[in-house]
Amino acid sequence: MATLFLVPTPIGNLDDMTQRAIKVLREADLILAEDTRTSGKLLNHFGISRPMQAYHMHNEHKVTDKLIDRMKEGETMALISDAGTPGISDPGFLLTRACIEAGIPVQSLPGPTALIPALVNSGLPSERFTFEGFLPLKKGRQTRLKELAGESRTMIFYESPHKLLKTLDHFIDTFGPDRPASISRELTKVYEETVRGSLTELRDYYSQNPLKGEFVLVVGGKK
Repeated sequence: MATLFLVPTPIGNLDDMTQRAIKVLREADLILAEDTRTSGKLLNHFGISRPMQAYHMHNEHKVTDKLIDRMKEGETMALISDAGTPGISDPGFLLTRACIEAGIPVQSLPGPTALIPALVNSGLPSERFTFEGFLPLKKGRQTRLKELAGESRTMIFYESPHKLLKTLDHFIDTFGPDRPASISRELTKVYEETVRGSLTELRDYYSQNPLKGEFVLVVGGKK
């Protein structure tokens, strides 16, 4: 029977692409890509020429059943996102669940993801942590932060540049100005940076420095 492969792709440094990931993509009958233009550049770099189809948050509900039918007929598929591991703040969950329900084997390859490097190099406790990804918008955000106010584990968040300062303000209000934290941006890329300090210190730093790239915020838990 065909298999669905969840294939992580580099979050910046192309040297992080594994040999196994390259092999799986070269042998797949169809590569499902969050953005075929972005993924096309990656595939060209590694000399991979396979059929591609867009699979993203705007069409996954419409195309999943058809993809399941094709896999039942014997097609092997590989799912990739623009960067990192599919299903981690990226499309992947819906198709994975559908494959499991249909009895189609699913294999998730190990590989790049931003949250683990950011956690490990933060200097904060890493034996127990909670990954929150992107916080909800508007009212849902405040509700979730209130729920996390008493969290004792290290917390990991993703945030976009234009929301970073506002999010840090929310963190200061929720966790206190002196809560230890770390912010990593542009992980594995030329301008990779990790800044550590209290939430207030991080807010001051990024109010005076460029807000570019993707940000991973690691916040110490309540003691």
